[in-house]
Amino acid sequence: MIEEIRPGLKRWAGPHPEFDPVGDDIGESYTDVASTLFHADDALVFIDPLIPAELWPELDDEVKASGKPVVVLTTIYFHERSRDDVARRYGGRLGGDVAGVRPFSAERADEVAYWLEAPRAVVFGDAVLGDNAGGLRITPWARSAEGLEQTRQALLPLLELPVEVVLPAHGDAVLSNGREALARALEP
Repeated sequence: MIEEIRPGLKRWAGPHPEFDPVGDDIGESYTDVASTLFHADDALVFIDPLIPAELWPELDDEVKASGKPVVVLTTIYFHERSRDDVARRYGGRLGGDVAGVRPFSAERADEVAYWLEAPRAVVFGDAVLGDNAGGLRITPWARSAEGLEQTRQALLPLLELPVEVVLPAHGDAVLSNGREALARALEP
């Protein structure tokens, strides 16, 4: 159920009990939402974790083997999912700085994308989705054309990074040539 994307970078996906992709006009192929686990140098980082009951034992082993403090990051405030349960279970902290993890504002409420330096990966909440055809697309949930352009502009600095992998919360991950896929998604 947990997929290793790169050494020290893992992802899993499953249905969210409160998310209706059809009601949000993006289609049933977006039913699953993804979570990320990253072994940073100084912490074990969970990003937008949604933990089904059967996955806890595997994550318990992962936390124990890492021996690092747990940090739980959220890309956008309503992606709280299992955030508090993870922090409580592992004595982790919510938010804060982690070496090798850099937030980029998406200019959508308090949404951020996280750049993970070592695996050259970007993790998105709702600002960028997988298009489920091997690429990416900018959010379909913008309130206005101006808001969409503001998000697009805010994410352009990510193209200055050596992005190889893009891990969106919704839709398929891009596991190679991530910068090129992101550049196409951010075209005006």
